[in-house]
Amino acid sequence: MEIDEIIRNVVMRVINDVEKDNRQRIIPAGQIPVGISNRHLHMKQEHINMLFGDGYQLTVLKDLSQPGQYAAKETVTIVGPLGIIQNVRILGPARPDTQVELSITDGYTLGITLPVRESGNIAGSPGLTIVGPKGIVRLEQGAICAARHIHANPAEAAKLGIKDKDIVSVKAEGERTLIFNNVLVRVSDKYALDFHVDVDEANAAGLRMGDYVKLLKQS
Repeated sequence: MEIDEIIRNVVMRVINDVEKDNRQRIIPAGQIPVGISNRHLHMKQEHINMLFGDGYQLTVLKDLSQPGQYAAKETVTIVGPLGIIQNVRILGPARPDTQVELSITDGYTLGITLPVRESGNIAGSPGLTIVGPKGIVRLEQGAICAARHIHANPAEAAKLGIKDKDIVSVKAEGERTLIFNNVLVRVSDKYALDFHVDVDEANAAGLRMGDYVKLLKQS
């Protein structure tokens, strides 16, 4: 095994251990743990086949905070009118539609204007080109900036006094205190409690994975 592969494996084990510890922590009343989403793709199996070969199955790199979701080892290059971004990770498992979730800053790099949307709402969004090791996919639509949101299962939502589709506000405290308004609540028995923001928003508030935000009120 090459030294770079050994180092990567060690780093991933450390990250997994830290995230496992974070998930097992007792969450303070009225607070929500932070999950930061870097640029990534959700892909339908047809497009995975086009990029990696017929019948290709994604390889699990590490589990994510949401049950059943994982970061795959596979990465791709995405191409826009003005630029490219390499090593964009695919998240699994495969989904019904391909969706590329980027930050507003990523949109500037690629030369596209990203609409802020709830995940899954890709109608009329910009397209781009995805390049894999064995082919390319040209999307007519599918690139969005995911709206900030809270995942919660029904018990967690009830404890916080929120429900599916609520719009709430949360406060990130610390050196760069910031109130996030227009936070969408998504409740399902498939979810675990998390406040999801992208890298741009996390940096603005000085947030890191595993930090907490305080639920303030419904907007």
